[in-house]
Amino acid sequence: MIAFNPNSAWALALLGCCKFYVGSSEEGLPLLEQAVRLSPRDPQIGYLTVRLGLLYLLLSLIDEAIIWLSKARSTAPALPFVHLFLASAYGLKGETERAHEELVEVSRLNGPGHVSSITELRANLRHGSPEADAQFETTVFAGLRKAGLPEE
Repeated sequence: MIAFNPNSAWALALLGCCKFYVGSSEEGLPLLEQAVRLSPRDPQIGYLTVRLGLLYLLLSLIDEAIIWLSKARSTAPALPFVHLFLASAYGLKGETERAHEELVEVSRLNGPGHVSSITELRANLRHGSPEADAQFETTVFAGLRKAGLPEE
């Protein structure tokens, strides 16, 4: 698709996501950034910005992750995983009260008990490669622990 249309925002975004799933988040980041620049008014921009925020989070670029995840929350507030990743980023930054508020929003959107532990999330989130799994452990799950999500 990119060969036919190098300005296809969704083709670039999907390629960026694929790079993440094979363990190359660093290579996926510029592709997602370009996708957002190409299509800033896309009705699905929340999905693009949450992926961009997630990649920043996985690369431990916490301030940038918070910026993009906050944008995602503004454009797609009903997506629970936006709040989940934002809770993780705030947890890693040491802003535990804000992190906890985001976890409460996840529960409100999903219903009580839907996301009850790190173990449950680990079982339900498919990351792809061992590299991607390791990035989730050291960032997303570490931040959620600091936000107050229990291990079991």
